[in-house]
Parts: sequence; C-alpha cells; structure tokens
Amino acid sequence: MVCGVPIGDPRDASGRLGPALAGADIVAAEDTRRARRLAAALGVTIGGRLISYRDLDEAKRAERLVADIAGGATVALVTDAGMPGVSDPGYRVVSAAAAAGLPVTLVPGPSAVTGALAVSGLPTDRWTFEGFLPRRAGARRGRLAELAREPRTMVILESPKRVAVTLGELASALGEDRPGAVCRELTKTHEEIVRDGLGGLRDWAAAREVLGEVTLVVAGAPKGPVAVEPDELADAVAERVEAGEERRQAILAVAAEYGVRRGTVYDAVVAARGAARSGVTQGHHGPAGE
Repeated sequence: MVCGVPIGDPRDASGRLGPALAGADIVAAEDTRRARRLAAALGVTIGGRLISYRDLDEAKRAERLVADIAGGATVALVTDAGMPGVSDPGYRVVSAAAAAGLPVTLVPGPSAVTGALAVSGLPTDRWTFEGFLPRRAGARRGRLAELAREPRTMVILESPKRVAVTLGELASALGEDRPGAVCRELTKTHEEIVRDGLGGLRDWAAAREVLGEVTLVVAGAPKGPVAVEPDELADAVAERVEAGEERRQAILAVAAEYGVRRGTVYDAVVAARGAARSGVTQGHHGPAGE
C-alpha cells in the first residue's frame, strides 16, 4: 500500500490510514520515529514490523520488500509528509512491485504540491512539478534556461536555507516580474503564503530567516505578444478586486493569465482609475442646467 500521510495536521489523514498502519505486516517508513508519532496521533499502534526506508538504502530495501510482498506480506509504505515517491522514497519499490506483477494499492492523502498550486492564485489548468532543481551549477543553469520557456505553471520544492538563493536565480532567469508564490508550512500553525513577482519574493526571503517546509509556485512563460486592450486588463483586475482579491495579487494573476508584464497591467489599472476620476470631475463641473 502506498500511503499518503498528512503534510502537517494529523487531522487531514485519510480515514483509511490508521487501519492501514495498524494492520500491515510491514510498515516501511522514511523516518520510523515519525511513523510511530503519526500512528499515535491517529489513535493506533503499528502492529507489524517497522523498518526504515530511506533514499540511501532504497534500492536494497526495495528488493527485500518486493520479496516480502511476493511471499504474501502486506506492506504499508509511508514518508515523512505527503505521498511516497513524489520527491520522497517510494518510487523504486512501487516500480519493482509493478514489474513483478504484484498488486500496488493506494491510501490517498494530502499533497503539498497540489495544495500550494491551489492557493497560489496562478493558473492551474496546465502545470508541471519540477521537484528540487539540480544542485550542480551547470545542470542548474541549464534547467533554469529551460524553465524560462516553460509555458505551464511550475511547482518547485526547496530547502528553507536555500529559498532566497533559488528565488534570486529564478528571478534572473525568468524575470523579476514573473508572478510567483512562496507557500510555507502548509496546514501547520505558522502557515504563510506570499505572492509577488520573483524579484519581490527574492527580497522577501532575503530579509528574513525562512523556516519550515517550502513549496514554490511560478507562473509559466508568457505565450508571446498578445494584443490586449488596456481596458480589458483593467476590467479583469476590477472583477477580481470586487470578488475580494487584493489589488496587488489581482494584478499579478491577470499578468499571468494574459501573458503580459505586471507593469503593463498596473499601467492599465492606473489609466482606468485616472479616466474614471476625469469623468467624475467633468460631470461635476458641467454647465448649469445640464
């Protein structure tokens, strides 16, 4: 069983997770101590054998676990947070089990990836999960160059210690005004979501100590020059503001939606407000008797 676990709040766990942990013959966990704490929070005790299943020993463990499954054992695979195999250990054992024709079932759970995407305020009709960017300088530069042309919204994971550096690199490669969001500690006590252009997010991160789990969401590349009337941009922002969205975030969202620079949308909003004030002024000072 591939078991999704809460990304913060234990109350988000599937109703099937507790029984799965209690009833499995083997629970393979990225961190056995966290697995025990999770089981306790769910009001169950892990009844089977609890083993460590980490990146460092995944290949060796996967072979053994597949043999256990082939022998009739029920294995529950869990990670520290979220879904096993998604930037966490799990892929190798699932792949090996599937290749051997063994059943692989799912206990679904929360996801920082789709959660961050949903609250980012950026387009969600097409998106790509990038995980962690390459660490080696050459590979990293090459990947950033590719992402500069990626038209879909991007979800990127990063360590809190490196988030300011990564946002700076993204701003340099993709543009200071490219809309983005930093989603920190989702579902936890200190949850924080910051939306801005990449340059603004870089400055935000550089000015503080960023703590906790971080997921970055970045708008895709503009589709190219699009003939959009300023009034249309201003109206789109006005609709979002009337619906309760903050003006700054509305401008960022409209820029991403239409594939134009944030400054272009801002100028359209300023021009529309100026025209509205001018109209009111002219009406107020119209000739008497009109």
